[in-house]
Amino acid sequence: MSRMIDILHILKKNEIVRGLTPEKLKKILEELGPTFIKFGQILSMRPDVIPEEYCKELETLRTNVDPMDFSVVTNEIEQECGRPWKEVFSVIVEEPLGSASIGQVHKAVLRDGKPVVIKIQRPNIKQIMQDDIKLCRRGLSILNVVRRADDAIDLHTVLDEMWESAQREFDFLQEGMNLKRFYELNKNVSYVTCPKVNLELTTSRMLVMEYIEGIPINDIAALKKNGYNLNDLGKKLAENYVKQVLEDAFFHADPHSGNISVRGKQIVWMDLGMTGELTERDRALFSSAVEAIALGDVYDLKDTILAIGEIHGEVDQNALYTDLDLFVSRYAKMDFKSLKLTDLMNDIRQILNRHHISMGKGLTMLIRGVMTIESVVKDISPSLDFLGVFTKYVQKHSFSLHELRSDLKMKQMEALHMMKKTADLPGNIADLLKMTVHGQTRFNVQLSDSKEMLHNVNQIINRAIIALIDAALLIASSLLCLSDMKGRILGIPALGAIGYLLAIVLGVYLLIDTLKRARDK
Repeated sequence: MSRMIDILHILKKNEIVRGLTPEKLKKILEELGPTFIKFGQILSMRPDVIPEEYCKELETLRTNVDPMDFSVVTNEIEQECGRPWKEVFSVIVEEPLGSASIGQVHKAVLRDGKPVVIKIQRPNIKQIMQDDIKLCRRGLSILNVVRRADDAIDLHTVLDEMWESAQREFDFLQEGMNLKRFYELNKNVSYVTCPKVNLELTTSRMLVMEYIEGIPINDIAALKKNGYNLNDLGKKLAENYVKQVLEDAFFHADPHSGNISVRGKQIVWMDLGMTGELTERDRALFSSAVEAIALGDVYDLKDTILAIGEIHGEVDQNALYTDLDLFVSRYAKMDFKSLKLTDLMNDIRQILNRHHISMGKGLTMLIRGVMTIESVVKDISPSLDFLGVFTKYVQKHSFSLHELRSDLKMKQMEALHMMKKTADLPGNIADLLKMTVHGQTRFNVQLSDSKEMLHNVNQIINRAIIALIDAALLIASSLLCLSDMKGRILGIPALGAIGYLLAIVLGVYLLIDTLKRARDK
């Protein structure tokens, strides 16, 4: 209850009832604390959920939160070690290297003299964030005032994504395993590494790993001073991230500049608490999408998007194709070296929103990671063709031996299946004839998903019905003229005269309607 009162007080202080601006939303989230800062950071990477101006403002949310007292830090470390910290570490530097929503990082030295980094979790942070998220769910209507009305994704989805991400980050032992896995996958890449983890001291709430003395990737001046070739560095960074995505299917999901350093001749990836994995299907579809965009293949791009996306309601495929055709035509005229993948992704997102198609959570994480690393690479090497790096990798590995064998195996299975179907064909035809003779045959025909097409067919059927009624009236009136029915008008039975009149009216209506539609076309 006290937390709710605090939240209401912050909202009242920032005059939420007078409306929201990007600046006001950022200030509110900062004052609300770690959970809401993390929520804001997730939102800043979701232009498919809130307008672009809010995303840009939320990007400036501070990554550090108020640090824990050193006494709290040492107390938490001792609880995880099960003994006084001085029996494990000879020194723990009091000033933190960083203080985030879930944990705090300190430099330390083991008893054997080896420098390490300790990442210790905030006390009760899981329960605190869980309680805050419950309150968020109740108060999402406040934040919905900045959401676009036609989105396929709402803020509840983003909140779910944030909570799932946070739960993975709560387990520091899992982060330790991520570091070990990343190291193994990249041990043969001479220019890439990550901190080595000390699994003996690591627990679910404390991570102990190698201390990295390096230059932050965004410290351009220091990199130049130490003689680094920035273009080469940017290219290697991009190529390794593409490898993580398309070859390893295990990638750093939060590759901002604060998580990347340069030490000697190696790029060092740090903070692997947030990683993503791709299924074989998602990896193949993402590769197809990149290649289709690069080659301007609209048909393949449309099919890939429909396969990747989660469809909400009906999709007008003709309209989707038209939008994608315009999209591809626009980018085909541009120099890819000057093209930002972020702009391209945002344009695709707008098309998806328009057609009520959303991306799955795994691919959303991937797209966010790609957009983040592109920004880092562009800062280092502005002239680098980032999309070109992706495309070359896709084309280079499209016909690997493993994939060729898999493809041949699949074609074999398809051929055997087709042969079986062919062998069954005479029997199936005989069954169809028997069912037709007994009146049991049914045909289901789908003309098109296009609403316009269905509307036109409906109008044609309506006009056909009117024409049949008109013909029936003429025939019936003519038959009445041959009868001896009394009550005549101009020598014609009255009922027949009325029938002729109605038939003339319907005929004139059909004629005018047909001419009008021909003129409109």
